Amino acid sequence: MAALAFSRLSKRGLAVGRLACPLTSFPTLVARTAHPPARMHGSAPPPSRESDLHTPLDQFPPRHIGPRSKQRQEMLDAVGYKTMEEFITALLPANTQLPRPLNLKYGDNVGERRALQILSEMAKKNKVFKSYIGLGYYNTITPGVILRNVVENPAWYTAYTPYQAEISQGRLEMLLNYQTMVTDLTGMRMANASLLDEATAAAETHSMCLNLATNRSSEFFIDQNCSPQTIAVVLSRAEPFPQHKVHVGDPDTFDFPNSKLCGALFAYPGRDGQVRDFTKHIKDVHENGGLSACVTDLLACVLLRAPGEFGFDIVLGNSQRFGVPMGFGGPHAAFLAVADEKFTRRMPGRIIGISKDSSGKPALRMALQTREQHIRREKATSNICTAQALLANVAASYAIYHGPQGLTRIARRVHALTCALAARLKASGLKVHDGREEIFFDTLKVDVGSDASVEKVKQLALQNEVNLRHLEGTTQFCVSLDETTSLDDVQVLHAILTSTADRHSLHAPAQFQESVIAGTPFARSSRFLMSRVFNIHQSETEMMRYLYLLQTRDLSLTTAMIPLGSCTMKLNATSEMVPITWPEFSNIHPFVPADQVQGYHQMIQELGDYLCEITGLPNITFQPNSGAQGEYTGLRLFREYFHRNNMAHRNICLIPVSAHGTNPASAAMCGMDIKLIKCKDEGSLDMDHLRGLVEDHGASLCCLMITYPSTYGVYEENILEITALIHAAGGLVYMDGANLNAQVGLCRPGDMGADVVHMNLHKTFCIPHGGGGPGMGPICFTDKLAPYAPQHPEVEGGPCNGSRETGILPVSAAPWGSPMILPISWMYITMMGPTGLREATEWAVLNANYMKSRLESHYPIRFSSAKDLVAHEFIIDLRPYQKAGVTAQDVAKRMLDFNFHAPTMSFPVASTLMVEPTESESKEEMDRMVEALILIRKEIAMVEQGKIDKSNNPLKNAPHTVESVVSAEWYRPYTREEAAFPTLYVRHNKFWPSVARVDDVYGDRHLICACPPTDEWED
Repeated sequence: MAALAFSRLSKRGLAVGRLACPLTSFPTLVARTAHPPARMHGSAPPPSRESDLHTPLDQFPPRHIGPRSKQRQEMLDAVGYKTMEEFITALLPANTQLPRPLNLKYGDNVGERRALQILSEMAKKNKVFKSYIGLGYYNTITPGVILRNVVENPAWYTAYTPYQAEISQGRLEMLLNYQTMVTDLTGMRMANASLLDEATAAAETHSMCLNLATNRSSEFFIDQNCSPQTIAVVLSRAEPFPQHKVHVGDPDTFDFPNSKLCGALFAYPGRDGQVRDFTKHIKDVHENGGLSACVTDLLACVLLRAPGEFGFDIVLGNSQRFGVPMGFGGPHAAFLAVADEKFTRRMPGRIIGISKDSSGKPALRMALQTREQHIRREKATSNICTAQALLANVAASYAIYHGPQGLTRIARRVHALTCALAARLKASGLKVHDGREEIFFDTLKVDVGSDASVEKVKQLALQNEVNLRHLEGTTQFCVSLDETTSLDDVQVLHAILTSTADRHSLHAPAQFQESVIAGTPFARSSRFLMSRVFNIHQSETEMMRYLYLLQTRDLSLTTAMIPLGSCTMKLNATSEMVPITWPEFSNIHPFVPADQVQGYHQMIQELGDYLCEITGLPNITFQPNSGAQGEYTGLRLFREYFHRNNMAHRNICLIPVSAHGTNPASAAMCGMDIKLIKCKDEGSLDMDHLRGLVEDHGASLCCLMITYPSTYGVYEENILEITALIHAAGGLVYMDGANLNAQVGLCRPGDMGADVVHMNLHKTFCIPHGGGGPGMGPICFTDKLAPYAPQHPEVEGGPCNGSRETGILPVSAAPWGSPMILPISWMYITMMGPTGLREATEWAVLNANYMKSRLESHYPIRFSSAKDLVAHEFIIDLRPYQKAGVTAQDVAKRMLDFNFHAPTMSFPVASTLMVEPTESESKEEMDRMVEALILIRKEIAMVEQGKIDKSNNPLKNAPHTVESVVSAEWYRPYTREEAAFPTLYVRHNKFWPSVARVDDVYGDRHLICACPPTDEWED
């Protein structure tokens, strides 16, 4: 099979602009081959009845669900029920249960191969043209060593956010490399470890300026030469706050000296390609107490003077063109960098810093966690709860593989071809950049002279399968070149723009054309990427080994279960991942004409129909590219609904105290007044307190935000009464879909009275967490909210897209968020089918209750229903052991010695662990974790009984590294075997933490967030 696929690849070749690795197309051949896969060990036996001949051999549900069907009764017996039906009836309020199967387009019994075939046919409907549209999206080449060893490697894409630093040093190092790459190229002091996209990074910059400007102004300026989507998202974020005035204009005509601005955002280079000096404007903004910021391009920064050298306070942008495909708009890793450490505590997103472990060895960790929304809630820096870690890792790997010399070669080639095209166009009599001698990097603004020429250019572009950006209402086009552009492409572009039928040869010297940057004040003179890591991995052998070294330091789903409550770390199946590298999905610009993306539109529409049926709500938008973005978007729809219906006074948002911190943070970003609802000891909402709040604030009530099942891990018995109470008062209900994995096929948010629900596709619907992103947070909503769904300035129409007339301004850079990863969720739902989806939910809640039943005689379980049941997760209460000196952190770190990632620590209750096994974990794996926790409880008992020292024991010293275990000296009152090999399983399958317990306090007090010079790192 493999030989056949590679043979076909050698004949197929590569199209310009596609991922530059033959393996990119290999999954396509797997999907389209006519040969059925061989039956694997453990799969269903051959059909014994004629009717079974219609059942595919490669059914997916048995592959996705961990426990075997024969183990079901044993687990039900442990929980105290005879059948699954009896168990579900006891678990879920009867009046909320869905009385019928889900109605999904392809039904049940769609095997893995058939699902790939269906999706492949959709992909063929997409047309992969050469796009020179720019606006932050470029063709790029993903080196094969990175594609195979990162993008297609579950050791990288199934890891979680590195909250447990000791088992996350690999991706923490790569994210530190990313920060170093950004700070070096931008000339700034410190950068974060990625944001969702360039446009939302600009919106976060606006918020930073509002908080940090000494003049306390609420006015902000945006250069009109920023990308349209960037301008629109900043305006969108400002809309809920009438006092926040945003000026969009020409920096050369705006009156900076006499304007009191909190900040100004410039484009360097601009969307029309111009590179301009903003030094005077920066000085004026600073003198009036404001901050200066710019949007930049990392590849341009290779040749251009670093933005930091002009005096900018904040620099932001997107790292997409560093090896990450356009993917019809995402996901891509944005960045935000600052010039001064004093800004870091107001920076959004995650920051990786260098600290030390308990042995004094350098160790990496996520720094300054006290800024984040799960701690500060409505006072948080932002509502950001995720990043684009996997894409940041790809971009950093790209910079490492090419090194400073390789990046310089790429940048020079792109710029040289752009200069050559400009010279040729000028020689043909066309105006470039309005006839002025402008500085540019990769983008030209070309005037073709007449409306007739415009139509001719469009016709020739279509004939040559080329996409250009026409500036509406003018006779001008913008053309942006990239690393995939060849000399032949330049000839084609010249022929198109000059409307000539033949392709003239391009007569130019070997250096193509004199650079318009070299010899000017804009030419870069500062060195970059001088750290050792960027200068020793330019051979594929070294790069492969480096990537493998990093992956060995991280615990992912390839190693063990990751039982993080509220995170749903389920299987990310190979068949789900295969389509994202197909060129028909990965190599498409987000702003191409609709007729080039009919396959994308069909897939998005079908996935939208799936999710609307699953949630019981009739409308959907895919624009939010994270769960927190979904929250924000849903609340914006509520706000817009009330404002459009003359009820702007409805501004109060009720939120339970148990809610995730993003809920109040998102409400605050919408300008809402937040009132907290108390919860009872068993975990349910305090109905008396809720009724009192509704009575007191009913006339001003906007909405309730509620998570179902609750963050405490129980189904709210009164959910129908709660939603009815809010609706009776004229309010709306937002249901947080973080725990939707306990609902699918059993109940639906819309049937319970929700007006909006967001879905974490990276949880319930199998998009991998990627070590901290990407994610997707689409929302479903009722018909009365449909007119206000977010629109987009560059794309009108298409499935699940808002109206230009009535929709709110966009919340993300791309019209459909991060569409390149949507095939993952489409594949999951299609392969599972209605029956499989319900079974997955049943197993998810059974697994949680099975583990709870085995542990509750050893640990107190914090919350459960009146029938002593939990939903898909449960909370272990470790507070009783604090008097013996044992903390939740001690237990969490000790679990690492047993080869387990710790459950969610101290959320939603301090000093607890929240466990979510998901449906994908086998009974054997769950039993191993249970046994580990029981052994840890015995160690706690030894501390309680004084049998072992309170400060020198396996818990306090955890995790134990190989260095500590093999050291010549061992002064601990327990054996090395007890330290590192506490179970027989671990003796044969040991995962070693690469550092001992990391010192969080030291890391925050000595903030270092970039790769140090080589000598310092080695010392």
